[in-house]
Amino acid sequence: MKKSVVLLSGGLDSTTCMSVAAKTGYELYPLSFDYGQRHGRELEAAKAVARFYQVKEHRIITIDNVGGSALTDPSIQVPDYAEDGQIPVTYVPARNLLFLSYALGYAEVIGAEAIFIGISSVDYSGYPDCRPEFLEAFQKVAEVGTKAGANGQRIEIKAPLIHLSKADTIRLASSDGAPLHLTTSCYRGGEKACGTCDSCKLRLKGFAVAGIADPVPYMEN
Repeated sequence: MKKSVVLLSGGLDSTTCMSVAAKTGYELYPLSFDYGQRHGRELEAAKAVARFYQVKEHRIITIDNVGGSALTDPSIQVPDYAEDGQIPVTYVPARNLLFLSYALGYAEVIGAEAIFIGISSVDYSGYPDCRPEFLEAFQKVAEVGTKAGANGQRIEIKAPLIHLSKADTIRLASSDGAPLHLTTSCYRGGEKACGTCDSCKLRLKGFAVAGIADPVPYMEN
């Protein structure tokens, strides 16, 4: 069976990617990261999703955070959602670049043909490492910067959600039977989702547009 590395945060998008990879016949090798995120409970969600799919191996890699983000620095407050076109303080410097680099190395080691990442350039917070241009650039890096690439063994970077709205992602997850009840998206990392941060607002809007009830609990605001 062909293998794939799946970047699994424990959130809605990465869990949907797991469902897509599973449905298309890949053996799943999820990779998660402890990077000092204040919403560290997402790692427990990632473990639960990995158990749901009965994966052979789920690796969690610890890396030092470089700061500069409300998600890693407790002195920076997580803001409520503001649709102002600016890159918010929840942006984590080079996060997807770091994650994909680890995933690429892991893919070479296990002989995986693909890496799945749940980035989208629609209904997102404006992070520069969630754009098609970034994805295309990293694919080139994978081809010229690895032994696999030099030997003509292409490792494809797959982003099946890149052009999907949040509602379309939720519909896809629902049709694939993805365990969205196990996921967490809230940046504040409480037992119940806050409902007001960027991630919560985009998630809630997506479920509303999709006409599907969000299965996770929220605080009353």
